[in-house]
Amino acid sequence: MKNFLIYTVKIIFVTALVAVILDGLYTVVFMQSKNRGKVETVVNSEAKKYDVVILGSSRANNHFVPQMFEDKGLKTFNYGMSGGHLFEASLMLKLMIERKYVIKNVILEADLNLSGEEKSEGISALFLPYIHSSETIKKHFENEKDFNELYYLPFYRYIKYDGKIGFREAFFTAIHKKTSMLDNSGYYPLFKTKNGNMKNNIVNLNPLPHNKYYQEIKDICKANGINFIAVMTPMCENVKGMNYFDKVKKAYPEIHNYENVVVEDKYFSSCGHMNDSGAKIFTARIINDFFGKK
Repeated sequence: MKNFLIYTVKIIFVTALVAVILDGLYTVVFMQSKNRGKVETVVNSEAKKYDVVILGSSRANNHFVPQMFEDKGLKTFNYGMSGGHLFEASLMLKLMIERKYVIKNVILEADLNLSGEEKSEGISALFLPYIHSSETIKKHFENEKDFNELYYLPFYRYIKYDGKIGFREAFFTAIHKKTSMLDNSGYYPLFKTKNGNMKNNIVNLNPLPHNKYYQEIKDICKANGINFIAVMTPMCENVKGMNYFDKVKKAYPEIHNYENVVVEDKYFSSCGHMNDSGAKIFTARIINDFFGKK
C-alpha cells in the first residue's frame, strides 16, 4: 500500500511538472506572436495611432472596408472578430488603452450581440495565453465561472481550448506561419454564394436593457476622449422580426440604425453578412455621414 501511495504521488508530481513546463512553453510561443491574428497583434504591440478603430463581430469584420477610410486620409483598422461578442470587443479596446493606443474614433457594430453578455467560447480563448501577463485580461475574466481553472491550473486552458490555442496553433505560431486575418487592414471580404442562407428569424431576440460590455466600451471611449460611434448594420430582405432594430433604438437611442441602408439580396453573401459590394456601399455611407465634412 505504501509503495502504491508513493507511486501515485510521483505520478501526480510528474504530471503537474509536465503541465507547468508545457504551459510555460506554449505561453512563450504565443507571447512572440504578431502576425497570425488580431488578438496577439494587439497584446504584443506597442502604442499605435488610429483615426478609426472598428470593433464588433463578423458583422463588423465583413462590413467595414478600411481602405475606403484610408482613401479619405483616415488611418483605420478593422478589429472585428467573426464569432465574437461584445465581451471580446470590450476586452480588445481595454488592451489597446493598456498599450497606450491613441484613437480618435471607435466604430462599434452594436446590434444582435446586445441581446447577451456571455463570452464567445472560441474567440475569448484567444486571449487566454496572456491571462498571467496582462492584468486587464485577468480582470476581464475574473467573474467567469471557470476563471479559477483557467487561471490557476497549469496548461488547463490549452487543453480545454485545444482547437483554438492547442498544439496546432502553437506550432504554426512558433514557425511564424501567417494567416489572412490581418490582410486588408483586418477587413474580410465575402462574396455572393449559391448556397448562402437568405432567410433569418430574429423574432425571439431582444436587446438587454443594459448590456454591461456595451456600456464598458462607451465608458472607455468617454474616459479617453474617443469619439464613440455605435451603429446597427444591414441584414437581407427576408428577415422575420426586424422590429428588433426598433427595440435596440428604443433601449439605446444613441445607436445609429443603418439596418436598411443595403437590403437587396444581391449585396449579401448570407442574410446577416453583406458581400464585398454591399460592404463598400455601406462603408461609403458611414464615411459620408460621419467623416464627410472633415
